Amino acid sequence: MRVFLTGATGFIGSTVIEELHAAGHQVVGLARSDIAAAALKERGVEVWRGDVADPAGLAEAARGADGVIHCAFGHDFSNYLEAGEADLRAVSAMAQALAGSGKPLVVTSGLTAATPGRASTEADPAQTEGMGAVRGRPEALALEASQSGVRSMVVRLAPSVHDRGQQGLVSQLIETARRTGVSAYVGDGGERWPAVHRRDAARLFRLALERGQPGQRLHAVGEEGVSLRAIAEVVGERLGLPTRSVDFDDAFNHFGWVAAAVANDIRASSVLTQESLGWRPMEPGLLEGLRGLYLP
Repeated sequence: MRVFLTGATGFIGSTVIEELHAAGHQVVGLARSDIAAAALKERGVEVWRGDVADPAGLAEAARGADGVIHCAFGHDFSNYLEAGEADLRAVSAMAQALAGSGKPLVVTSGLTAATPGRASTEADPAQTEGMGAVRGRPEALALEASQSGVRSMVVRLAPSVHDRGQQGLVSQLIETARRTGVSAYVGDGGERWPAVHRRDAARLFRLALERGQPGQRLHAVGEEGVSLRAIAEVVGERLGLPTRSVDFDDAFNHFGWVAAAVANDIRASSVLTQESLGWRPMEPGLLEGLRGLYLP
């Protein structure tokens, strides 16, 4: 396939390129700058100059491709709501461009389903109200496109997509530990976050493109839930810092914007994803990476 990929120079998208090339697909990568364009050309990627903030350009690129993988998302959390609105416009433009074509549209989302007391599954709808709507509304729009002749599906990423260089939200915990001199968790640290290695996630994007079904939700989850206390202990050990609990009332002062996530238990299962696509996480887990690969 000739695949249009947004976020092609990003942490996940750059690895998706490797997966697609290895499977014989041609990649057309979105590039906003000359530097990004040069980097993509060096990797054998056809360049589409544009921006995720330009819905018309995205629609044109989507129409010219055999399929689309949308990985781009603004990660300036001071403008998180605006990033969600931009994502909604981008998904809408590409979905409309592909309407009636039967072509695949793979859209990235997050694990925003609210399932207190149990792990969320692919059957659980995303939140479309409150902060969860930032990722939930584009997800819902993408899945609705399956009723308009688009083979659309959503890949929900774990909050920690990890490898050398980045570990998703865990990178924020590491940064906070370095800044404060303490590797902390909230309460008893029993809250759990799903995790996935970025190579496993990239493989899932490729399988979704090739085999995913219209309207399907897929969970890029290699580990259902890693406790925040275990993460804090490994980070503290590797950085030579003490580990301690922070009260719920003090969480925002200590962690900043990531405090809401640190105080939430957001386990998620990928059983249905594995059964439907034959996807199996094969790379090292989060704690193994933190112990031996990611931190000095």
